[in-house]
Amino acid sequence: MLNQTIIVGRLVKDPELDVTDTGKKMSRITLAVPRSYKNSNGLYDTDYIDCKLWTGIAETAATYCKKGDLIGVRGRIQTATVEKEKRKKKRTEIIAEKVTFLSTKKNDSEE
Repeated sequence: MLNQTIIVGRLVKDPELDVTDTGKKMSRITLAVPRSYKNSNGLYDTDYIDCKLWTGIAETAATYCKKGDLIGVRGRIQTATVEKEKRKKKRTEIIAEKVTFLSTKKNDSEE
């Protein structure tokens, strides 16, 4: 069996570095990934995919990546059950094994 995925998208917001109770560094990011086909209105829909980064990958992303940057993430899909307001919900996210920094978003002042 195989659980491996690769996605390429733009960061929705700046990554923030958190430290868990056990002292591990972690960051959660969301990538905006446009679909490769148009919807019935002739527009491309976008999926927002949550990713979790650990230790060195989390530190590097928090230091060098900003909102709008194009990055690639290779990792595995993981689901977890989260209880919120006495209701159980499933959370699906990608656990990053490798992050590739592809390009930065150009500032309006650079054009």
